[in-house]
Amino acid sequence: MSRVYGEPIEVFVNDEGRPVRFVWRGRLYTVRRVIEHWVTTREWWRQENADPETSTEREFWRVAAGPGLGAVYELRRDAATGDWLLARMWD
Repeated sequence: MSRVYGEPIEVFVNDEGRPVRFVWRGRLYTVRRVIEHWVTTREWWRQENADPETSTEREFWRVAAGPGLGAVYELRRDAATGDWLLARMWD
């Protein structure tokens, strides 16, 4: 079962930019395994007053995290702001 959250999180990354830990709702989660990683580009031309010079990329990481085998989480980073969100969780 998946749940959509869209909540801000704090993410700690390694030298290559891969998430290794994140804090969600005051709890620290350790990334056990990266399942999938991809980058999307937002369609800036469809947004009013959008600046095409601004980065429009969003980076997604689907990871297994938590105690034991943990659950699966989808983390999203906005390249323009550097902000991270917990986009979705499967348990």
